[in-house]
Amino acid sequence: MRTLLCRPIDSVRSRGLACTTDRTSARNFRGRLDPREPVVKQLRRRSTLVAAGAAALLLVPAAVAVAGGNSGPADTSLRTLASKQGLRIGTAVDAAKLGTDKPYTDIVAGQFSTVTSENAMKWESVEPSRGVYDWKQADELVRFAQQHGQAVRGHTLMWHNQLPGWLTTGVANGTISDTQLRDILHRHVTDEVTHFKGKVWQWDVANEVFANAWETPRAEGLNADDFWIEHLGPGVVADVFRWAHKADPKALLMYNDYNITGEDGTNVKFQAVYDFVKKLRAQGVPIDGIGEQGHLDTQYGFDARRYQDDLQAFGDLGLKVAVTEADVRTFVDNATDQVPTDALAQYAQPYEFSELLKGCELVRQCVSFTAWGVYDGDSWIPDTFSGEGYGLLYDVNLKPKPVYSTLQQDLKLAAGTVRHAGD
Repeated sequence: MRTLLCRPIDSVRSRGLACTTDRTSARNFRGRLDPREPVVKQLRRRSTLVAAGAAALLLVPAAVAVAGGNSGPADTSLRTLASKQGLRIGTAVDAAKLGTDKPYTDIVAGQFSTVTSENAMKWESVEPSRGVYDWKQADELVRFAQQHGQAVRGHTLMWHNQLPGWLTTGVANGTISDTQLRDILHRHVTDEVTHFKGKVWQWDVANEVFANAWETPRAEGLNADDFWIEHLGPGVVADVFRWAHKADPKALLMYNDYNITGEDGTNVKFQAVYDFVKKLRAQGVPIDGIGEQGHLDTQYGFDARRYQDDLQAFGDLGLKVAVTEADVRTFVDNATDQVPTDALAQYAQPYEFSELLKGCELVRQCVSFTAWGVYDGDSWIPDTFSGEGYGLLYDVNLKPKPVYSTLQQDLKLAAGTVRHAGD
């Protein structure tokens, strides 16, 4: 049996892979893959090198460079390579692990130039009891970032999820009226942004308030079932940006969402967000950018060209753009080990992650690229998507995966790219 070896093509503008066998040259899959079909299926259909009835195809990813926090040359770290094109590369962080888990801490410090608090800045964390703030973990994250020359992304000020129980209970039982709710939200945004004034680079001000293509939206494409839209109406989106800007005029204020660059196979949600944000800008609302979350799944197609074009369309409005929560999940054997059930997923995962990064690199207004977590053992994916995992740059043992070296190569090839300033 011949073994098929695949590697990413060495060009930031490429959209394919080159494959060889241990004896002869194989097909060259250079060029764009079909965005309507999962990468794994296309690889399997095209891989005719292994005879029928032979053992399962083995995909051997590219060799992985040393990728620890302080192990290996500093100039090969993701943050150093990204800096050569004026891009910040980051990760979502569990603040409780910083300083207590050395391998985790070393990776965060050594590899990334921006950090996002996965949970420590959400409302339920900072105000668990009404009027009583707990900034401890969020403050520790900010101190860590300052010590390691990292920018901080604040996540998130207005979201329908992870709200404190006292707030949702009060709204549900009528002890908090909609008028009071608006005042409480105003106070929350003002207090949190003021607390971190001058310390947070980007804020995800409003998060996930638009309807998906398969949902029934209200006017302007907003999600009628969103907690904030339901109680305070669409005007609250502009309000939170104004409140945040007043509290910290220098922070970049972002709208953050998923499926807004065609990941669902349509451009319905993109168009709704685009039209709404364009209107806000015309009204003088201080919205500085768009955060595209970038959650992908290898079982679905992904149109990398549409993704890039949509990022560029936001940029052409005068907005900065950022990829804020990137991960690429696939089916795995179990949630503990997270070994892909299909060997070809070991290529498909870095391929799609690479497409996310390259799309950002090719848009001059893209100022940061963030993975939603450090390693598979601490990812949200297994608890949210049954049977899936393997979504991040490091495996469950905090070892770099093939996707790490793929992104490393993408960053090397884009060194010197001219982009707009990130502040």
